[in-house]
Amino acid sequence: MARQPDPTTIVVDTDCLVADLFIDGTAREVMDVIRGHDWLTLKASDYLIEDTVDVIAHLGDRPLADAWNDRFERLASMVEHPAEDHPALASAYAGQAAHLISYDDRLASVRTGLSMRKAMPISVRSPDAFMQVFDPASLFESVFEESYPGPNRAQRD
Repeated sequence: MARQPDPTTIVVDTDCLVADLFIDGTAREVMDVIRGHDWLTLKASDYLIEDTVDVIAHLGDRPLADAWNDRFERLASMVEHPAEDHPALASAYAGQAAHLISYDDRLASVRTGLSMRKAMPISVRSPDAFMQVFDPASLFESVFEESYPGPNRAQRD
């Protein structure tokens, strides 16, 4: 029997986290939505963070990577998984996330989707696809049965 994901829980893969930092585009829009709503939970593992820090240090420098890590760890809710697992997929599974945001086409493939559905239904989308379908207002109202108050924290510090 598949585990039920939490519709307010999201995992963002390394490629999108790096794009959020370096590129003004849809990955940043996704992260702005997450950062702007305290009722959305961003899940990550040490392995996902370590992978992202390594890429940021390679593309930028170690002080930038360390600063990113400090801010991200305040935002993310940590999960654990085995080292050999894919960091984003395993973070989504361990964190019971309903959404996995990634540019990796292999994660969004039909084959991967079918194999993941056996363990837990999860939506794997690119940032563009996620932003086309994700509506914070309707999700908030369906989960909390209250009127959507809008974003309630700063999107960036």
